[in-house]
Amino acid sequence: MARRSTIRGIALRLLLLAALIGGGACWWASTPYKGFTTDAIVQLDRGTSTRTMAEKLEEAGVVSSKYAFLLARATRPSAKLQAGEYLFHDKASPWAVLDRVVRGDVHYYEFTAPEGSNLFDIAKLVDGVGGIRSDDFLRAAKNPALIRDLDPNAPTLEGYLFPSTYRVTAKTTAEQLTKQMTDQFRKHWKQIGGTASAHTIVTLASLVEKETGTNAERPLVASVFQNRLDKGHKMECDPTTIYAAILQGRWTGVIHRSDLDSKHPYNTYQHTGLPPGPIANPGVASLNAALHPAQTDFLFFVAKAGGGGHTFSSGLAAHNRAVQAYRSGMAVAKSTPGVNNGSAGTRKKQ
Repeated sequence: MARRSTIRGIALRLLLLAALIGGGACWWASTPYKGFTTDAIVQLDRGTSTRTMAEKLEEAGVVSSKYAFLLARATRPSAKLQAGEYLFHDKASPWAVLDRVVRGDVHYYEFTAPEGSNLFDIAKLVDGVGGIRSDDFLRAAKNPALIRDLDPNAPTLEGYLFPSTYRVTAKTTAEQLTKQMTDQFRKHWKQIGGTASAHTIVTLASLVEKETGTNAERPLVASVFQNRLDKGHKMECDPTTIYAAILQGRWTGVIHRSDLDSKHPYNTYQHTGLPPGPIANPGVASLNAALHPAQTDFLFFVAKAGGGGHTFSSGLAAHNRAVQAYRSGMAVAKSTPGVNNGSAGTRKKQ
């Protein structure tokens, strides 16, 4: 009888000890911890073992001990741990840290490519975002292989780097980013029914994008360009002259006479028809306008003084009057304190 009581006592003590150990382990794995003063970034590369992950998290001060993370891991042995860069702001328990790694809640860097930005603009914007450098982006963007099936004549990816907000990680390469951007173009191109020649439409859309920021005007601007193409007139589009100067490394921020006289293939003051390729990356509205230009007989347009859109004309005499009105309005604006002078040019389709 005494022996049986002794065995029961030992069993109870062992159960109590196990309960205490289990409770302590649960408390350890569930207690939030923060051993860093500034945000902690932990890079967990693909193929990293659980033990190495635990050591990295301990070194960064994310968990109090690697064993705390390993203990939390033991409760979910079959869960897949996701590689990536993880950013920690606040204290968290080992279980919470494990949950983030299982969910793949990695840190992303965001950047936005605005409508009308060219590949050089985007390279400046993306420089230093994640691990991407501007030179690497330019190198990738100048290789048109990603859109050869849509545009066999594309000199670069210009026009196909769809304007949007993108998320990249520290491991995202320039090639991967350009793939994301061209994939977005393909998605929207399909949605708007882009079945015509992508090269022609996207090039035309890029001119429309650079000439007006007003959605209501885009089909009208597209109609001017289409009408001039149909009649064999030069486009005489200022943004193409600017793009030519950029490609030549001579753009100073102002169009000079030498820019207008340049024989560069992209300068539509010197060459009839569209330039060899897009001059910027158009958004959906400009792509739609290029696909469906308004039905007009307009051949000219010029900005209104003060930035109030454009005046469209069918004949040169009317256009010249609109140009004079623009110049007069700008002269008045310049002499009136507090008036926005605007920045539009006056050479549009003269």
